[in-house]
Amino acid sequence: MKVTIVGTGYVGLVTGACLAEIGNDVFCVDVDPRKIDILNNGGVPIHEPGLQEMLRRTRAAGRIQFSTDVKASVEHGDIQFIAVGTPPDEDGSADLQYVLAAARNIGKYSNGFKVIVDKSTVPVGTALQVKKAVDEELKTRGLEGSDKHRFSVVSNPEFLKEGAAVDDFMRPDRIVIGIDDDHAGNLAREKMKRLYAPFNRNHERTLYMDVRSAEFTKYAANAMLATRISFMNDLSNLADTVGADIESVRRGIGSDPRIGYHFLYAGCGYGGSCFPKDVQALVQTARENGHTLRILEAVEAVNDDQKEVLVNKIVKRMGEDLRGRTFAVWGLAFKPNTDDMREASSRRIIEALLQRGATVHGYDPVAREEAARVFALDLADRPEDLKRLHFVTTQQDALMGADALVIVTEWKEFKSPDFWHLKSALKTPVIFDGRNLYEPEAMAEMGIDYFAIGRPHAELDRSDSSN
Repeated sequence: MKVTIVGTGYVGLVTGACLAEIGNDVFCVDVDPRKIDILNNGGVPIHEPGLQEMLRRTRAAGRIQFSTDVKASVEHGDIQFIAVGTPPDEDGSADLQYVLAAARNIGKYSNGFKVIVDKSTVPVGTALQVKKAVDEELKTRGLEGSDKHRFSVVSNPEFLKEGAAVDDFMRPDRIVIGIDDDHAGNLAREKMKRLYAPFNRNHERTLYMDVRSAEFTKYAANAMLATRISFMNDLSNLADTVGADIESVRRGIGSDPRIGYHFLYAGCGYGGSCFPKDVQALVQTARENGHTLRILEAVEAVNDDQKEVLVNKIVKRMGEDLRGRTFAVWGLAFKPNTDDMREASSRRIIEALLQRGATVHGYDPVAREEAARVFALDLADRPEDLKRLHFVTTQQDALMGADALVIVTEWKEFKSPDFWHLKSALKTPVIFDGRNLYEPEAMAEMGIDYFAIGRPHAELDRSDSSN
């Protein structure tokens, strides 16, 4: 099938590559010539495991192309996926300017029946706005109501986890498709059924529903996962106070099959491109409709506060004035297996340390360049702080000369380090762990002062006096 993908970000690029992988003829278009140049030269503008190899295969097979030619992209695909960004507006609502611009371009250059698929995460009612934008362009061309230029707007939300997006697309838990119940919608349903048939051979994964329900489903899913995270983070702070171990609590409640273990890990707050903006957008949608989502407002507040918890532990242990102190920070991206720095907890934590006069050695396996770019913008008006932030190339380099280690992202390589080397490299054997990677008792036995999230602080074994 001939498919067009509008937008080459996380969603668009993964969608395009995966659809090309199963044999479709895919045209990816983007208004950013820098991205298109990178892709046409064999590169990938984002870090996503497995994506570069898939693009290399499909490009070599001639099943995927990249261009800034909007007219050619519209003429190419019978199915037009809109996968552009929907950044939060000032009030927290989703900014739909890029979605509607894509819709207008489809109307401007449409050369036949088109299935227009909202793949971007959009609020309830967006499909109606997309339809209106396309209709207006067709009317300008004198084609409104033309049988040849009919179209149907479909909602097909993505459920991709950064760091596992390729696998999520190729082995989906469910495929949600929202389609209008009319003649054009029936044509669109047949095309979407054919497009996704390879993913349904083992068993039917597609859930058909009305468009508004499909739009709502995406926000509801992310809001539920964000709620679980904030719930555990809120409990972890109480566990700190009453002396309980949040890891034991997690295992205790996760063993209940009605609850399960997923998204029950306490930490230093969620980030990324989805949870923060989607929770905000759903809260704003409720407000616009005279409703208050009290639980989600609390979820957002808890997450905001959680990003200060690790800093508070550092200040309690080492003092408010951190001038002359150096901290090794392991993990900069908001989660492992990505270089995405959007809403990353490391940004808040590092800025707080720098504000108190500290020097920071930051390390991340893949996000170093992106982190340097982001912090240069974040600290543009604080050049003296920026001078005390150094990005290093190995986790060992981060430790050298540091007074303490701060763990912010749970990369696999951090899970089992050489603790004796770590201890000897630090000026003082102190770890502040925002992801609960280690056992407090084991750290204490090694003489490491260990502070985690919602876990008891074990007394050090003083028998080793080497530090």
